[in-house]
Amino acid sequence: MTLSAIVAGAWRLAEWGWTPAERLRWIEGNVALGITSFDHADIYGGYRCETLFGEALALAPALRQRLQLVSKCGIQLVSPARPGNTMHHCDTSAAHVRTSVEMSLRALRTDHLDLLLIHRPDALMDFDELARCFEALRQEGKVLQFGVSNFTPAQLAPLHRRVALATNQIELSPLHREPLHDGTLDQCQDLGLRPMIWSPLAGGRIFSSDAADAQRVRAVLTELERETGAGWVTLLMAWLLRHPSRPHPVIGTRRIEMAREAAAALQLQMD
Repeated sequence: MTLSAIVAGAWRLAEWGWTPAERLRWIEGNVALGITSFDHADIYGGYRCETLFGEALALAPALRQRLQLVSKCGIQLVSPARPGNTMHHCDTSAAHVRTSVEMSLRALRTDHLDLLLIHRPDALMDFDELARCFEALRQEGKVLQFGVSNFTPAQLAPLHRRVALATNQIELSPLHREPLHDGTLDQCQDLGLRPMIWSPLAGGRIFSSDAADAQRVRAVLTELERETGAGWVTLLMAWLLRHPSRPHPVIGTRRIEMAREAAAALQLQMD
């Protein structure tokens, strides 16, 4: 899987209230730091974020050749943007996946996705049907690689046996450590799947929560900052990058300075 070591998350793009030119500056600012991969999902921003990103990319279409675009599908939300959706549920049927891909391509103004993820496990997932859909999309050049998100090892294994997956995007942070011990990251390392990590800063709770575990993490960060001179964001990213599965943290910040702090972790080796 060819993604930048750090991935920029676009799930809050609709909240920032930016013009297309401001969105383009954000994209270019990340690219200048070596953060060339951008994580989307069709549902983000009430089905708006991909369109907002595509509008910005249309201002500099040649930039697409330097980017890796990731999107996710498989969740249907009740939304004015999708009047045909009558209930919130997961749908991994071939028809829904194909329709989602076509709509994401139009919204992002691109002819292909570099990586497509199934957003959540679906109790009615037909592994054979989904694998055939993936292979057809690959042969058509519409999606280069495939993966899953929020899958347990038992849910990932049957699909991976039918079609080569590239990643499992999971939640991991010092305040959410279960994947370190429940077999999720063991499976990724065993199969050679580099996981993608969402909420690597625990949604900001590491910095603000009064919970005991957050206070313990802050105490350790304070000590490590004195020892290394690195800031907290850099240290937290380096902690994730230390795992031998070689994860890709996804950071959802609008602040290029925070992205710079995250990218600095690539130069910090933790013991």
